[in-house]
Amino acid sequence: SDPQMGDSEWEESHQHYKILTETVRTLVERVHPDLITVSGDLSWAGNNIAYEKLASFLDTFRIPWAPVWGNHDNQDGPEAVEKVVDGYLQHPYCLYEKGDPAIGNGNYIIRITEEGRPVEAILMMDSHDRDPWVNEQGEETWGWAKLIPEQLEWYRQQIEALKADGFTDTTMIMHIPIYAYWDAWKAAIRPDVEHEKLTVEESYNGSCWNDGYKECFGVRYEDICSYPEDEGAFALIRELGSTHHIISGHDHVNNFVIPYEGVKFIYSMKTGAGCYWKPILNGGTVLRITAQGVADVHHEYVDPAPYMQK
Repeated sequence: SDPQMGDSEWEESHQHYKILTETVRTLVERVHPDLITVSGDLSWAGNNIAYEKLASFLDTFRIPWAPVWGNHDNQDGPEAVEKVVDGYLQHPYCLYEKGDPAIGNGNYIIRITEEGRPVEAILMMDSHDRDPWVNEQGEETWGWAKLIPEQLEWYRQQIEALKADGFTDTTMIMHIPIYAYWDAWKAAIRPDVEHEKLTVEESYNGSCWNDGYKECFGVRYEDICSYPEDEGAFALIRELGSTHHIISGHDHVNNFVIPYEGVKFIYSMKTGAGCYWKPILNGGTVLRITAQGVADVHHEYVDPAPYMQK
């Protein structure tokens, strides 16, 4: 998630270039993935050289890869995204699909089968940039964007169609988290824990989590930057009962994984030093999918120190 390097950072002499490319190479060598996904903020809108460099780099692994857009990808509007999309559709290993332009760019589905049998479907969703919001004081302002009602209807239709085709388990990947990430965090973390001081290692030993949430792991070092109010996405997800894993990026120094009300809320690990980061949270997130669907979720931490210039 969130490689977010600009044109100049893709120069081979730039430290960020080495950190990102060596991190991804390390992940591929460790995991041997069948699919690589990128959970948004691939670069900054307008940095078309960077978008092309990233796509060409991912193609070198000869592994299918699939992105969703983040707020920084979307910040110059749909025409800027469309220019990048036209280039990405020329890349042989890119699985991207435009989808219905009325609900964004890049709402599409990846179907995973084993010997022809449906196993898992991944819904890739465009979470846009920002949306207007009226705060508690009645002032008109802006908040991080949300899945719009038309997208939620698209989601309903796709889940119904997938169920009819035998896909009973699905995963959702987007950039900006839905509001229910807040609900999951508040339910899971012990109220006496100072989350900004919690270490990665401590998050794995269970002592910081409430009873019933001892299998959680990961940290929250910044706010959950969702739309400020419940947009209704989680209510629909629970109603349809198909999506059991939700993956978001966006918040570079959050990486918690929390099972909550039948759904696992996942922050994908930030990859590389672009924009802002914590080197201890560098790496990627792995979903292992078996004939029964998603069987395991874990983070692969990659120490960037060997790639950092003194």
